[in-house]
Amino acid sequence: MGDTQRSQTISTKLRQIAKQARENPERVFTSLAHLIDVELLHESFKRTRKEVAAGVDGVTAEEYSRDLDVNITDLHDRMRSQRYKATPVKRSWIAKDDGSERPIGMPIFEDKIAQRAVTLLMSAIYEQDFYDFSYGFREGRSPHQAIKALREQCYKENTRWIIDADISKFFDTLDHGILREFIKKRVNDGGLLRLIGKWMNAGVLDGNALSYPHQGTPQGSVISPLLANIFLHYVLDEWYVKEIKPRLKGRSFLIRFADDFIIGCELEEDARRIMAVLPKRFNRFKLTIHPEKSRLIDFRSPDRRPKRSLNHHTFDFLGFTHYWGYSRNMNWVIKRKTSSKRLRRFVKALWKWCHDNRHWNLPEQYRIISSKLRGHYQYYGIRGNYKMLEVIYENARKTWKHWLGRRSRDGFISWEEFDDKISKPFPLPMPRIVHTI
Repeated sequence: MGDTQRSQTISTKLRQIAKQARENPERVFTSLAHLIDVELLHESFKRTRKEVAAGVDGVTAEEYSRDLDVNITDLHDRMRSQRYKATPVKRSWIAKDDGSERPIGMPIFEDKIAQRAVTLLMSAIYEQDFYDFSYGFREGRSPHQAIKALREQCYKENTRWIIDADISKFFDTLDHGILREFIKKRVNDGGLLRLIGKWMNAGVLDGNALSYPHQGTPQGSVISPLLANIFLHYVLDEWYVKEIKPRLKGRSFLIRFADDFIIGCELEEDARRIMAVLPKRFNRFKLTIHPEKSRLIDFRSPDRRPKRSLNHHTFDFLGFTHYWGYSRNMNWVIKRKTSSKRLRRFVKALWKWCHDNRHWNLPEQYRIISSKLRGHYQYYGIRGNYKMLEVIYENARKTWKHWLGRRSRDGFISWEEFDDKISKPFPLPMPRIVHTI
């Protein structure tokens, strides 16, 4: 079967499952595991990222694909006969802005294929249940759509108060037992539940230390985003829609991207009631709302706000600071700019990279730095944020000039020499607006 025909066949099966889930919202699916066949695993391989680092077995996507048919058939036989075993996830650490580190998991490539297959089947069902205000890691949805919806909802619902809540270490503390009960509300298939259990309990290899956490799901795992969305669908989304919003006196909205969410309220009274009950709701499911990082923000426009108000008037969401500013017509409008944390993170990372690789040849340095700048523009290049992109561009020029100068005997290079010998033959990408949200 060719790739195109296989993809069409799989898409047809998934649409049929989605139709059943949409037409029967109370149905519990009990027979799905048999749909994981060789064709679905081939499609899963096709949809799995190939450029990421290898797991603990050291097998890359390229190596796995050299004998793909044999590998996929063997994987299918082991999954069907319940001989399949999940391999421990290799852990690496990424520095955060506050000085702490965030763990990232790297499963082996074969586990990624198996997880992708289960994710495709379960997503066909849960996509019919998830609410429109949930944007994280869902097909056809993006952070920029969430940012656009946030601004539109603030205007539409006459939002004056913002609840900026932070879930402490959500991916590290997600309870396996509670997650399993949530899944069984919609998918009570023993085969799929066993597979999910194997991945959740496969263990984590951190250096030479192997551990078996009883909670959490590794960030970087293919199935983790779906499991996170299922968990928060029941803990937050459904609770907000069915229990919280009907009891409010004013208008309100919720925007969520994975474990990051914003609740907007028209009335301060409603906002304070939600703030008071949020920690209790999350504690019930063994999660914690961070008491210091969670804030209630007075987001009234400056012309409606008391002149001596001491409350915070800006908030960060998905890497952008949201604030009130003047439009060209001198009206108050909601604007967005790169948050200071994200700005510092990029500047710090670029400084370190230029320092560590200052002896590379110029064409290779230019290629990498240009790629980093284009990636930054691709995400942060939204209308109204051009000045912050210019800050990044100018910082990149200064950083590159500084560390290239260290290669010379004098340890310095003038701007004239830099512009003439470096900038002209190797011009860094200029800032550009990519998204007109």
